[in-house]
Amino acid sequence: QVQLVESGGGLVQPGGSLRLSCAASGFTFSNYAMSWHRQARGKERELVATITISDRSTNYADSVKGRFTISRDNARNTVYLQMNSLKPEDTAVYYCNAVQSPNTFWGQGTQVTVSS
Repeated sequence: QVQLVESGGGLVQPGGSLRLSCAASGFTFSNYAMSWHRQARGKERELVATITISDRSTNYADSVKGRFTISRDNARNTVYLQMNSLKPEDTAVYYCNAVQSPNTFWGQGTQVTVSS
C-alpha cells in the first residue's frame, strides 16, 4: 500500500523555522521525483519545491527562494522541507508528492500556521 505521511507542521511565529518531513512507503522511493506543494484557505494548490531523482537538482517557487530548502534521503525514504524566515503568507496545508509518470501519489497534508 502506497503511503506518504507528512509531519512537522504546527504553529510558529513570523521569522521562525519549521522542518517538514514526508515518509514514503509502498513504492520505490528512489525512482520518484519528489515535491512539496501547499494550499492556503480559499486558494489553489501551488508548487513550492521540487527535487529530482538522480542529480537531486532542486527548483523553488519565487515566493520561497532563499528561505526554503528541499532535500531527500533515499536510505530513509524521506523527503524534507526546511522552512526558514517564515511569513504569515506561508500559512497553508503542505503536501508532499511523488511522481514517476504516469504514477503520482499524494500525502494527506500537514498544517503550517505562521502567526504571532
